[in-house]
Amino acid sequence: MTDQYAVQSGVFDSSMAYATWGEGPKSLLFIPGGPGNDVASGFMLRTMLQPLLRPLVDDGYQAWVVTRRRNMPAGHTVADMADDYAALIRGEFDGRVDLVLGLSYGGMITFYLAADHPECAVHFVAAGAAHEITEHGKDIYYRMALGVSNGDRVAAGMAMGEYMLAGDRNRWLRRLLAPGLGRMMAGAQHEYYRHDIMVEAEAERAYSARDVLPRINVPILLICGDHDIFFPKDVVEEAASLIPHSTLVLYRGQSHINPSNKRLGSDVLVYARTREASHAHAG
Repeated sequence: MTDQYAVQSGVFDSSMAYATWGEGPKSLLFIPGGPGNDVASGFMLRTMLQPLLRPLVDDGYQAWVVTRRRNMPAGHTVADMADDYAALIRGEFDGRVDLVLGLSYGGMITFYLAADHPECAVHFVAAGAAHEITEHGKDIYYRMALGVSNGDRVAAGMAMGEYMLAGDRNRWLRRLLAPGLGRMMAGAQHEYYRHDIMVEAEAERAYSARDVLPRINVPILLICGDHDIFFPKDVVEEAASLIPHSTLVLYRGQSHINPSNKRLGSDVLVYARTREASHAHAG
């Protein structure tokens, strides 16, 4: 008997790295946040991604965590990244997956995927994302990416700590934890890693999806914290109002959603089950 939680990993021909587990008949494509385009492994995978995706694996999904492709050209946009995922789904998943779950940067990509390639999935979920990012959020992300790209793990860790441990009173703690946070962000660093992380950062600086959201004509679930420093509550609510068939879930008192959030996987599963039951009843 095989272990459905055993993880397999590799790189698709498109150069998009993946980790997968589960044996169910349904397919889940998880588009992770950033910065960076390498798949988490070991401790990070066990403590963050598996708790998020386990409720879905238990329900019969095979989970695929797939990163952005490697050696992205300069000027590669979030829309271009969505096109990369659409091509992956066509080439590796027979043109359609049951569920796309994008988190943070992955959520931004999911908006374009749902707008431009709605045939690629039965259900779409964008968590921790909206159509605009605060300038402070863009600055934090850019400094994280720049620190990693330059090999300055302390600078990268300090920037990451600004949203994990915000406020002047936590400055000493950010300095203490910065080297460890920087190492955690560094990833396996394939040969294009430092180049790609800056392509991602530049694409985020240019990101604005206000005109994209009204073009999403399929149902989509939005999940965000109501104290998110990257995507504030009023922006998230505006995003939901711009999408014709959206469902919004706000996590009260929570900041930017991370993969270890204990509610996220269960809430996504409830949404998918509810939609499936509604379709079965209508049929």
